[in-house]
Amino acid sequence: MRIHPVGTRALLIDLDGLDQVMTWHGALESEPLRDQVDCIAAATTLLLTFETPNAAAEAARFLPSFEPASRAAAEPRTVEIDVLYDGEDLEEAAQLAGMTPDELIEWHTSTEWTAAFGGFAPGFTYCAPADPGRSLAMPRRATPRTAVPAGAVGIAGDFSAVYPRVSPGGWQLLGTTTTPMWQSQAQPPALVQPGDRVRYRAVSQLPELLPDTSRHAGAPARLPRLEVVEAGLLTLYQDLGRPGRGNLGVTPSGAADRAAAATANIAVGNPRGATVLENIGGLTVRALTDTVVCVTGAVARVKLGTMPVHLARPVLVTAGQTLTIDNATLGLRSYVAVRGGIVADAELGSSATDILSGLGPDPVHKGDVIGVLPRSTAMTDAQLANPLRVTEESGRTVGRLRCVLGPRDDWFPADAVHAFTETEWTVTPDSNRVGLRLDSEVTLERNRYEELPSEGMVAGSVQIPPNGKPVVFLRDHAVTGGYPVVATVLEEDIDIAAQLPPGARVRFEIVEK
Repeated sequence: MRIHPVGTRALLIDLDGLDQVMTWHGALESEPLRDQVDCIAAATTLLLTFETPNAAAEAARFLPSFEPASRAAAEPRTVEIDVLYDGEDLEEAAQLAGMTPDELIEWHTSTEWTAAFGGFAPGFTYCAPADPGRSLAMPRRATPRTAVPAGAVGIAGDFSAVYPRVSPGGWQLLGTTTTPMWQSQAQPPALVQPGDRVRYRAVSQLPELLPDTSRHAGAPARLPRLEVVEAGLLTLYQDLGRPGRGNLGVTPSGAADRAAAATANIAVGNPRGATVLENIGGLTVRALTDTVVCVTGAVARVKLGTMPVHLARPVLVTAGQTLTIDNATLGLRSYVAVRGGIVADAELGSSATDILSGLGPDPVHKGDVIGVLPRSTAMTDAQLANPLRVTEESGRTVGRLRCVLGPRDDWFPADAVHAFTETEWTVTPDSNRVGLRLDSEVTLERNRYEELPSEGMVAGSVQIPPNGKPVVFLRDHAVTGGYPVVATVLEEDIDIAAQLPPGARVRFEIVEK
């Protein structure tokens, strides 16, 4: 066993194989360590996340002597998944396996698969051959796709799985299914559970996929407060997210800049974690009744009618008045809190919109009405400062991200690690809430080129895919990933990363573990 720090609040544990991983996982799920938030199983690793750095350090001292007892396995279910083998990578994957496409399909459908663990996305379950001798060790794509279609059936390493929703991914795609892999209101919500037996069945056509109409059943009552006049480029509902659900493939999500969201809520007298609006590209709302709002985050001109409004200050908006947030001049995301707490449809106990998995309410559109809880909330007298921590140099946004090396910095030579910290990287336009994609003339080379089995990821993980360009995971990151993480951004600095727009410059600063 080897323990790697992941930032300051998580530990990645290397174990001997999947059987040992699942034994440890079962023990630590049933009897969590102090302040343990999540326990994410992968092929050969276990990722533990904690509420505080002290709890992570305490666990690192305890785990070397930990000896979990084996548990009796429950009688497995058998789940059949119909597949139309029309995948984009079928021919290439067959060549990599030394087979014809028909032989690869025969291998995939004749193999009995065991569901090992959930991860990456809600309903995405890693399935391994029940007979290890049937494994193919299929390499991933050199460059991952930015969008894999929902229902895609893929293979990578020793695993097969179905992508439940549109998401990025680097697996080889063999075909398509319309079998629903995730339904939020079902118990359990994921179709395939660890320990299940899975069989893929080749079909010539697929039934139509019916929409899941139960996603937001039982929506709470709300009082209308604001009407959306213009929604800008992207406006989402966000709160503190869904921590502790990594086993379901559900990432924590939540406000990208948590300090800004909390400051807005505190200013209007809400709990820190109340739902807010997270906006990119400006926003205009009209008050339907007298209410109090606060805007924080990116530096932008805010107006009540024609009067300027300060950031991080509560302001009374009377019925009929219009509040406008212009496009940001520094930073990227603005946050709007409404006195009483915004109410939005919830999934798994949160109103956070996760753009990777599709969980949570739909984005806000023009004409939508923003409602609040039917109760009053006291105003606050706190004098607050807007917590934005990016700067401007020569007309461009600049950020410095503190990080801890690892857990896979040993996959890179010393000169690549040095280049990682000494290079000024540029945020590319294909960045989003899932992660910042960075570019420069520098390419970070590895000293190890074998496939890394998928393992747990946290917000702040800096993955280096084969193209050598860093990807910094943000709040809607995948629960697991298969590219080595050279460093992990501190939890406290993820708010900075969230405010870096395309074209921004960013440097990394290594701090002690």
